[in-house]
Amino acid sequence: MKNTLLKNVIATTPALQRARGAGAIVTKQRDGRTRLDQLFQDGCGKIRLPNTHSSALEAVLINTAGGITGGDQLQWRAEVAAGGHLVVTTQACERSYRSTGDTARVETRLKVGVGAHLDWLPQETILFEASKLDRRLDIELDAGATLTAIEAILLGRDAMGEEARDAELRDNWRIYRCGRLIHAEATQLTGAGSERDGLSLLAHCRAFASIVHIAADADRAEILRDRIRTILPANGQIAASANGERLVIRAMARSGLALRRLIVPTLLELTGAGSLPRLWHL
Repeated sequence: MKNTLLKNVIATTPALQRARGAGAIVTKQRDGRTRLDQLFQDGCGKIRLPNTHSSALEAVLINTAGGITGGDQLQWRAEVAAGGHLVVTTQACERSYRSTGDTARVETRLKVGVGAHLDWLPQETILFEASKLDRRLDIELDAGATLTAIEAILLGRDAMGEEARDAELRDNWRIYRCGRLIHAEATQLTGAGSERDGLSLLAHCRAFASIVHIAADADRAEILRDRIRTILPANGQIAASANGERLVIRAMARSGLALRRLIVPTLLELTGAGSLPRLWHL
């Protein structure tokens, strides 16, 4: 009798409402400036275009749900016209909250036209205790296109002393040049203590970031690598390497503030405008 009653309760429990959102932006070139051509928004996915003094177009991605949790789905798309410059950032740090079982999914697809540049500069993602997040980033670059992209993760909130040791993350990047795969990486956190404490992994750090810059050619990537290495702090857990047209920077720190102090000078060297969006400084 007890088991039958329990089954009936489970069967009649309503499914929790989940957030769905999507946003897309396409640019065009006019009078030497990058302008908006197409804009699409759906659900909790919103895009705002603040006024700037740059010839680039800046787009701010907003998740009006206030964060993501198990079962939520977000999709972002951006396409930069040939010769254009688009800067994409987020209104604030994205928050991945505790999940009751399902995994939150965020999918981003970016396309950069011939000779164009894209700065993909979302602010950090904060993983809360028992959160589950699966992200995928796919980028297609045409001939001569360049890219600066970052994804940064904070494990819990600094001010609350959180560590989010059981947070789960899958983060996959794929970057193509004219249809040819030139960069692939996968990051996974399963909640195992060895991932957080191992000296060859996070080594007790609670914040980490990957920065990838795709230059026009290998020579330019090496020049940028050498310049970046001159500004890296001697005692910071950050390093840069170049392989062909790819420049890859990895950084980790004990706190989100310490991580920002490591990555901001590097990003300033790599962005197309030589500056970060104003939202990064608020």
